[in-house]
Parts: sequence; structure tokens; C-alpha cells
Amino acid sequence: MGNWDFIDKYGVLIAAALLVAVLFGIRLKLQTSPTRLPAEDWSGEDDEYGYRPQPIPDVQIGNAQTIGRRQEQDDYFASAATRVGTMAVIADGISGLKNGRMSSTLAVTTFSREFLKVEDPREIPEYFHNAALVSNRAILEQLGGENGGTTLVVAVICGRRLHWGAVGDSMLILFRNGELKPVNSKHTLETVLEERYLSGEISKEDALQNPMRNQLINYLGYGGFKSMEAGEPVYLEPGDIVILCSDGVVDALTEVELEEILRLKLPPQETAERIIEGVEQKSFKNQDNATVMILEKRE
Repeated sequence: MGNWDFIDKYGVLIAAALLVAVLFGIRLKLQTSPTRLPAEDWSGEDDEYGYRPQPIPDVQIGNAQTIGRRQEQDDYFASAATRVGTMAVIADGISGLKNGRMSSTLAVTTFSREFLKVEDPREIPEYFHNAALVSNRAILEQLGGENGGTTLVVAVICGRRLHWGAVGDSMLILFRNGELKPVNSKHTLETVLEERYLSGEISKEDALQNPMRNQLINYLGYGGFKSMEAGEPVYLEPGDIVILCSDGVVDALTEVELEEILRLKLPPQETAERIIEGVEQKSFKNQDNATVMILEKRE
């Protein structure tokens, strides 16, 4: 009976003490166990740089545009952030063709919508390919046989990797160590002519004086479209700035002028506004629409 009296008297206290001990042990185990992301956030093994991408990169974005001397703003742009990364896209509806704005708007909307379906960084190359095909098909359906189309450049920052895709003559440029480094190539006859010159097929004069050198040879809304350019991911170094822009920017400002603005190291929004101010200050008689997006990953 003495034992039962003891249990009756102290049993509740003993049970409470045991529960506290168990909970304390669980807490210690959680504190010393390595943290793993939930399955839907996991982005794979460490890459060759020893860096594992984070679920949501901390990327600052700035953007600005001008209509220039055109009657309509055919440039369209957007950005989005998910657990996979941060996406930015610019489309430049082909000036002089009907339905330029429709084409650029439809392309950007499609790329934005399709990006939200991406659940793993390994799906990004397929995302570029599929979004381009879906955009091209949708634009052709809307055109119904009429002329139209758009260029497009898209970037996705995932951890320290810059994934990219492009079609047409909109540009993706990396600003590193005070210098501009073009990432994509222009899909114009100029590029073809330059390759022919380098291979010795034509003279330098023929390449520079061809009146069709600025003609696009690949764009969205083109019946012969097969794929967009999508290169290997670029590893971003501390201090790198990513620039997306329509040709209205690079045709108006020289590399030196762009570098001078970027060297000021202003916040992305101020940088974008300074670039467009520089374009407008040129006051070119035939200034095209110009759009720029500045992406900077905070340390």
C-alpha cells in the first residue's frame, strides 16, 4: 500500500517530468540535425562551384522604357519570383509590322505563365523551349496570316546561376568588373554576314554595306521558327549586374555610355531610369521604343 500511496501522490509529477525530458531530447535532436528543404523546394546537389541554389533568390529589379518617336509602344516586359528563382523577360514587337504590340504582349504573358509551372531548376531549359513554341504558335494563330512578330529575351536567376534564352535582336548583357559582356547573339542578317566575312566568303565592305543587315532572321510569330537560343547557365560573381534590353537601347547608347552609367553603382531602378534618360537625351529622329531591365542579386 505504501507504494501505491507514493504513486497516487507523486505519479502526476513523475509523468510530467518524463514528458519534459522527452520534449527536451527532441529539441536537442532538431537543433543538431542538418536542415533540409522540403521536397518541393529542393533544387538538387551542390554544383561544381560548391553552391546550392536557394529557394527564392534575393534579386533587386529596376525597369524603365520610352516610346521614342514611334506611334505605339511595342515593347512589353514582366518579372516574377518563385521558389525556383527570379524571371525577367522583355519582348520587342517588330516595328513597322502590324500587331507588334499584340505579339510582344502575348509572348511575355506566355513566358510569365509558363514560368509559374516550373518546379525545379533542371526544368528551366525545357521551359525556354516550350514557352517559345507555345508563344510562336499563339501569335501565328492571332495573326491569321497577317504580318507581325516579336523579339524576346528572358533571364532566370537561380542561386548564383543565370539561365537565359533569346530570339531576335533584344539583348542580354552582363556588367562585370566595369565592362559590358554580351551574353546572347543577335538573330539578324548582320550576324550571318559577319560570319561569312570571318570565313573569307565576302569582303568587310560587303558585310558592312549590305542594306538588309538589320533584317531579323528569327523571331516569334515567324512561320519558319524552330527554336530560341538558350546557352549554358552563366555563374554570377559578386557585383555582377544583369541587363535585359530591347534594341532601342543598344542602338542609341554606346558601350562606353552604358558603362559610365553602370559604374555609378546606383540602385537598379535608378540605373534603369538613367539609361532611358540617356536614350531620350539623344533625341534621335527615328528613335525606336526602348526598354531596359536591371537585375542585381544582393549579397
